[in-house]
Amino acid sequence: MAGLSEHETGPFRLWWFPPARWLREYRASWLPGDIVAGVTLAAYAIPVSLAYAGLAGLPPQVGIYGYLLGGLGYALLGSSRQLAIGPTSAISLMIAGTVGAMAEGDPQRYADIASLTALTVAGLCLFSWLLRLSALVKLISDSILVGFKAGAGLTIVMTQLPKLFGVEGGGHNFFDRSWMLLGQLGQTQPVVLLVGVVAVGLIVLGERLLPEKPVALGVVTLAIIAATVLGLPALGVPITGKIPPGLPDLAGPTLRLRDVEGIVPLAGGCLLLAYIEGVSAARAFAAKHGYALDPRQELLGVGAANLFAAMGHGYPVAGGLSQSAVNDKAGARTPLALVIASITLALCLLFLTGLLENLPKAVLAAVVLTAVYGLLDFPALFRMWRISRLDFLAAAIALVAVLLLGILEGILLAALASILLLLARVSSPHIAFLGRVPGTDSYSDMDRHPENEPLRDAIVFRPEASLIYVNADAVLEAVLKRLREAVPGKIRLVVCDLSASPYLDLAGCRMLHELHARLAGHGIPLRIVGAHGSTRDLLRADGVENKVAGLDRTLTVEGVLRARAG
Repeated sequence: MAGLSEHETGPFRLWWFPPARWLREYRASWLPGDIVAGVTLAAYAIPVSLAYAGLAGLPPQVGIYGYLLGGLGYALLGSSRQLAIGPTSAISLMIAGTVGAMAEGDPQRYADIASLTALTVAGLCLFSWLLRLSALVKLISDSILVGFKAGAGLTIVMTQLPKLFGVEGGGHNFFDRSWMLLGQLGQTQPVVLLVGVVAVGLIVLGERLLPEKPVALGVVTLAIIAATVLGLPALGVPITGKIPPGLPDLAGPTLRLRDVEGIVPLAGGCLLLAYIEGVSAARAFAAKHGYALDPRQELLGVGAANLFAAMGHGYPVAGGLSQSAVNDKAGARTPLALVIASITLALCLLFLTGLLENLPKAVLAAVVLTAVYGLLDFPALFRMWRISRLDFLAAAIALVAVLLLGILEGILLAALASILLLLARVSSPHIAFLGRVPGTDSYSDMDRHPENEPLRDAIVFRPEASLIYVNADAVLEAVLKRLREAVPGKIRLVVCDLSASPYLDLAGCRMLHELHARLAGHGIPLRIVGAHGSTRDLLRADGVENKVAGLDRTLTVEGVLRARAG
């Protein structure tokens, strides 16, 4: 096959194993960039993974396991060369908001369910890959994704503010958490708040002065030194505590699917988030570096990452834009950078965990707060409000759903809203009634161009959507309404222009049959022009062609009107 290498078409058929491709093309000059990128990514990952593990309600080392093992899994089967895999804020919050009720207060069961969720995500990825379901994520529109991310970002902020103020917090959704935080502000611990505010300020300032550098790691290091020297734990500042040294035990989840009710919907929500965010980021870097991304292969990449994470008792992981940008800007040319990052993290787990014991939790909250800032794209919401109210409505539904119901229910409701809004758009298509463009043989929409010359004794209409079961009756009613509004006996011809209808189903054929019958009762002929090839085939098979005097692919509106006049 053209464009495929011997390895992809030969007896080994390694098209599903991306390293067979990028290792064959690997250049020695790429190695320094991959090494630097791997070490830099690990430096970025340490504070973020500790913070996200806390957000998920899991021990801090579990977040590092996600980066360490997830990166190795993705490097084996992912098709992106710059995408970085690890825990994300949205998935961490989804785990925290859902697993708690399943675990019934048992911390060990909580960790086991989180790990089982990652394994279930891996299984769903394989299932989706086998059935070629990668296209289903397109049901989540960009508009809904903007609203969902904003809702997730606000919810995450509200989960971290209590840690910043040194209060207990609580609540089940954004509004409940906000109300409880307001009631607890009188219990604010000034030292904790000072530590958190200083950390936020240093991270924000550092990212502006030192872009593309692991600023958060520097702030974490300073916080550990300050906490140790100043004795902050003795002053009541909560700290991370002892982190068990050593590599994760590769035993996998102890629970099975039948042991946990509701695990599949949770894993489905995690997969939806992981795949949408991961593919979006991966496409951007593939376009930047000029190589092809295989969206279907990404299902295997995400699946392998979550399988590896589950084997090490981690929770679901995904590709993200922020960590991938760090990887790319540090010089990553291939997924070897992920392997280098995993090796670096493994060394940290073996020898450096003791240094993290005095890390204030308020600093981890600061890391999360600054990391989720990019989720809050309010300018995009304002732009939707100005340009497309329907897209704004979709985004608003997703935002409010997440704020009220939580991450999992929010993303599922957002997916449903996407489908319903799509059906709403398709069910009420614009139907252009055409008039002659002055001085030409062309015809266009009279509503958009009132200067067009109206047709005296004919109606020419153009449905600007596929004619299918959800809109066929609306099109029929619009044409019959226009016919009723005309002077009785004046209309002598109706022309249906299908040039803007790429697809037609049997309901569309039925509509044309019914329209022909209604017109025939008034002695008015129906003609069809502009039908696409597959549409003509269906119209012929259903007998419509015989009723409209043929389906000539060269026939135009002007040709039909001239033939009638002649």
